Amino acid sequence: MTNPVRILVAKPGLDGHDRGAKVIAQGFRNAGMEVIYTGLRQTPEQIVQTAIQEDVQVIALSCLSGAHSYLFPKVMELLKNEGIDDIIVLGGGVIPEEDIKDLKDAGIREVFTSGTPIKAMLDFINENTGTTGGVS
Repeated sequence: MTNPVRILVAKPGLDGHDRGAKVIAQGFRNAGMEVIYTGLRQTPEQIVQTAIQEDVQVIALSCLSGAHSYLFPKVMELLKNEGIDDIIVLGGGVIPEEDIKDLKDAGIREVFTSGTPIKAMLDFINENTGTTGGVS
């Protein structure tokens, strides 16, 4: 029996728009992944603690507020401080092309901007967790 990929979909900061996060959460769930959705306005500390408690393999951060350049690296810093280096962290939302390199340099494994097909995200997750169809 294989276990489903556990993925945390999180909305850091004061961003109050969550339609996109809910759409990808449903897409991940439909693909067979176990999805934990944090809801709106989570601090980086809350996101990291939830990821630890839920024993996730992937964190998908969604930000539309423009604060991604602070919030995403902060999540990476907190994970490092906890000694965690085996969780794949993804970023998404309204992220300018010129910010993507810095986010990746901070440890964000991949950045999916608005309009990215869910299949592209699923393919990336499956390739990087060694799974097919959301199960490992």
